[in-house]
Amino acid sequence: MTVSIIGAGLAGCEAAWVLAENGIKVKLFEMKPLKYSPAHNYKGFAELVCSNSLKAMRVNSAAGLLKEEMLRLGSLTVPCALETRVPAGGAIAVDRTLFSDLVTRKIREHENITVINEEVTSIPGGKVIIATGPLTSGALAEEISELCGGYLSFHDAAAPIVTYDSIDRDKVFFAARYGRGDDDYINCPFTKDEYLKFYNEIIKAESAPLHEFEKQPEAGRDGFSVYEGCMPIEVLAKRGEETMRYGAMKPVGLNDPVTGKRHYAVVQLRKENSTGTLYNIVGFQTNLKFGEQKRVFSLIPGLENAEFVRYGVMHRNSFINSPKLLNGDFSMRKNPDIFFAGQLTGVEGYMESAASGIIAGINMSRRIRGEDRFVLPEETMTGALAGYISDESVTDFQPMGANMGILPENPVRIKDKQERYRLIAERALKALDEELGMKYEE
Repeated sequence: MTVSIIGAGLAGCEAAWVLAENGIKVKLFEMKPLKYSPAHNYKGFAELVCSNSLKAMRVNSAAGLLKEEMLRLGSLTVPCALETRVPAGGAIAVDRTLFSDLVTRKIREHENITVINEEVTSIPGGKVIIATGPLTSGALAEEISELCGGYLSFHDAAAPIVTYDSIDRDKVFFAARYGRGDDDYINCPFTKDEYLKFYNEIIKAESAPLHEFEKQPEAGRDGFSVYEGCMPIEVLAKRGEETMRYGAMKPVGLNDPVTGKRHYAVVQLRKENSTGTLYNIVGFQTNLKFGEQKRVFSLIPGLENAEFVRYGVMHRNSFINSPKLLNGDFSMRKNPDIFFAGQLTGVEGYMESAASGIIAGINMSRRIRGEDRFVLPEETMTGALAGYISDESVTDFQPMGANMGILPENPVRIKDKQERYRLIAERALKALDEELGMKYEE
């Protein structure tokens, strides 16, 4: 028995790895480097597009809990991330190239995985996992749309990257928020006057035109709908003068190491590669024209003469109406030989996509062996995400990332948030361990 997996992103690689490790042959189809989507430009697998951050590692955080669950489920990408990480305070960020190369090498070297570099234009017969991502296009996208009764969509955006040498270090300070980490971030502080000047320029800056296929006139004056978790900074700014100070430019937890005081607003830069020669502007996803990005972002203290090696870009992400289509194991209700995984299912985020690939791979393996479905308890982050995308009662389906709010509350109400999260994480991992002990064969 051979399983066809379409797409070698995070989800596709995780699904392929699980199946291969369970002795099942895999054909992994990837159109790169023969063809690239509008957002991708690197030949390797598991390419990170929007950011190089995989969020927090603390187990008592939503992102950290998810990664710990993935490790216990036999993840490929989390160990690769740990091996290629760059300093990022309490978060785990990676050197994108090294991370992609490592995942690619492990996939290509596995004896049970055959990589086929070609564009898939039609869903293969037999057992299939579709992990083509939110930018699936062409004939395959049309076939998936027909299979699923149409797509939903939102817009996603990436932040600019600047060179370290071009940053004016006399105007910035190094620190991690709340002291978590070894001063891993470069912080650009604003006075109130500097912030207001920046605000007034960004709200009148000119955005890049959308492609015809991306326009959605029904979504409002900007012509598109935007996922809240990847909000373009200019869209956020237009919601009000103070909104950036409660988002990407929040100053809390970043007191000046010299004066000890909090600045009016702060922009953070995070390492983009292991050598520290590149930094991305955290939270500054944008669809502004490149010239406008240079003009407006050069108003950030310390970036007056910044060299931009990549400007921010924006693209449309598509996803299926999973609550009406998928089971909690990521298989289709009407055709259980077809599984979906990744952002196409409506899970939002790098690790969330990867986790869905793990669950799809485990369940495809179990289906081949005639075993029961592997659906994790709702107390686990992975189980809660799978439950959300397969909940038939959801009527206005939108992408969902890992967050503590989708987990069941503790029976006993605890006011202290950190203690509450610690107990929630402890409960989740206990539930996962019990489930693995009963059902999952490593």
